[in-house]
Amino acid sequence: MKRCIICMTALTLAISAGAASAQNYPSKSIRFLVGYAPGGGTDIMARVVAAKLTDSLGQQVIVDNRPGANANLAAEIASKATADGYTVMFISVSHAISKPLYKKLGYDLLRDFTPLINVASVPMFVVVPPSSSPRTVADLVALAKSKSINYASSGDGSPEHIAAELLKGMAKIPMTHVAYKGGAPGALALISGEVQAGFNTAPVAVPHIKSGRMRALAVTSARRNPALPDVPTVAESGVAGYDMIVWYGAIMPTGTPAVAINRLNTDINKALQLPDVQQRLASLGADPLGGSAADFGAYIKSEIAKYTKVVVDGKLQQQ
Repeated sequence: MKRCIICMTALTLAISAGAASAQNYPSKSIRFLVGYAPGGGTDIMARVVAAKLTDSLGQQVIVDNRPGANANLAAEIASKATADGYTVMFISVSHAISKPLYKKLGYDLLRDFTPLINVASVPMFVVVPPSSSPRTVADLVALAKSKSINYASSGDGSPEHIAAELLKGMAKIPMTHVAYKGGAPGALALISGEVQAGFNTAPVAVPHIKSGRMRALAVTSARRNPALPDVPTVAESGVAGYDMIVWYGAIMPTGTPAVAINRLNTDINKALQLPDVQQRLASLGADPLGGSAADFGAYIKSEIAKYTKVVVDGKLQQQ
């Protein structure tokens, strides 16, 4: 009888401690891991969310940039982090691409992580230096057929890389890929003339386009983007059926307590409804998304299936 009382007391204390922990979450700073250099699309989205969470949670949300290996380095670090609710991995469509693209990864996107929320989506822009001769996608296609040109991306297997390879295949043109460690370094390479073309996400490209440091030839989405409504789509520019967007979201290590996932999902959803956040995203050509963790999990699986086909059909798989 005495043993039963001790067991019940221990169980009660454990439940009480768990409840107290849930009520106190978060009790310290939260780390947002980003697999790209500062200034890229994923980094910009992470910082928009981090600033609002810092306000709503009452704890500092720190963006930790760990560029390398097409963001897979940061994902591997996050997959091995303690699943206590204080590590968040900010991802993009590139992670859904990486799963079929690489034969060997140091993590498994579906096994090692649990979804948190889909944050926003953006198109990419096909861009050239302002001094470059092409004014349209047709001009770029003609130039690529007449001489060798290079294009920049944020890494092997990145959305920019896949977008360019899709254009190469559909327009039947040769172009040489030059990989950089993030969207921002790739944009600077284009601006400086190191490469002749680029495929940059809207958050990276739009400010440079508006300032005149880049010239936009087309947007990669099926519809024109409100941030630059005069820029035609790639499909409108003669490559019928072309359509690609980039999404950004957040995941956490598998085993993360439900209280952390629910609190962060709720607060991020609220942040995405704030007028200043929506205005900021709109200025970057981004659409806020939000929704449940379960919905994001289903979306990730559908995106993996989509890009598995692209990788297989294009024979792009790497070691």
